[in-house]
Amino acid sequence: MRLTMRLLLCAALAAAGCSHEKPMMPQAPAPVSVGTATQKTVPIEVRTIGNVEAFATASVKAQVTALIVGVHFENGQDVKKGEKLFTLDARPFEAALAAAEGALARDEARLSNAEQQVKRYAKLLKDGVAAPEGAEQIFADAKAFDGVVRADRAAVAAAKLNVEYCRIVAPFDGRASDRMVDIGNTVRANDLPVLVTIRQVEPIYVTFTVPEKRLAELRRYQAGGARLKVAASVAGNEQAAEGELTFVDNEVDAATGTIRLKATFANKDRRLWPGQFVDVLLTLAEQPNAIVVPSQAVQAGQQGVYVYVVKTDMTAELRVVKAGRTVNGEIVIEEGVAAGETVVTDGHLRVTPGGKVELKKSLSGKDS
Repeated sequence: MRLTMRLLLCAALAAAGCSHEKPMMPQAPAPVSVGTATQKTVPIEVRTIGNVEAFATASVKAQVTALIVGVHFENGQDVKKGEKLFTLDARPFEAALAAAEGALARDEARLSNAEQQVKRYAKLLKDGVAAPEGAEQIFADAKAFDGVVRADRAAVAAAKLNVEYCRIVAPFDGRASDRMVDIGNTVRANDLPVLVTIRQVEPIYVTFTVPEKRLAELRRYQAGGARLKVAASVAGNEQAAEGELTFVDNEVDAATGTIRLKATFANKDRRLWPGQFVDVLLTLAEQPNAIVVPSQAVQAGQQGVYVYVVKTDMTAELRVVKAGRTVNGEIVIEEGVAAGETVVTDGHLRVTPGGKVELKKSLSGKDS
């Protein structure tokens, strides 16, 4: 009996001990970094890759066949419009000009004499002294000499032009390439090789393409003559060149689904150079009063795109948002977050909806 009572007492004590579970330890706050949702004006931009092109390019050739007797520039030199590049041997053309001028002087004298004859016979006809048949011959001779003089004047003009062609000048301000011929070479009219290539680099073009789907948007922002800004930056150069959109092609490339655009840059500092590839930023417009958050704050999950908003009691609220475009490391939030709210930018994996958070300490000891 006593043994039974002892067993029952032990069972009761054991049951009493099992009925009191160990209290759960509170979950430690998740360490996070945070940022602030801000309201600002953000640009509406298109980013792409472009290619720098010379504003104008001239392949300089000889217009007459002659010997090169002078070169007046260095390879890669800047040249001004009208500045002499090459001198050709003009002596054969000067001789031809002198002969043409001599023929013109001779035939002008003949024409002058024929015109005097016409005046004399016209008076004689009026007085009834000369026969009409003789006058007709005189008049025909005068017209023939007039035609000869016209041809002589054309020959003189052509000869003068050939003499001028012996002085080859720069067609515009630009930069010379490596010349392909030297003194002592004979060049032929409009033949290869090209003597030198001149490229205008002030101003300069940047050509780039954008997807066809952006065309309607582009035309809408261009309506009313709005000038669209374009920035072009070269790898390794932090400062971008500033220009404006000046050309939209008149067709979409069916093979690539893109449309070609061209921007003009003053290029006074020669930052852009023909043939370079550059990063292009086309600014279509600006969106005022946009809400933006650091791009690290926006996460994607089964419920969609979301952010964790840190409330005043240091608890995290999972907020599904409607995210827009990314601009300079920030994402435009179209719905779901208000200006001034604090959002988690790092430490998302340890955050739970409604759970406590605490700010991480930086190396300096300040909250981040």
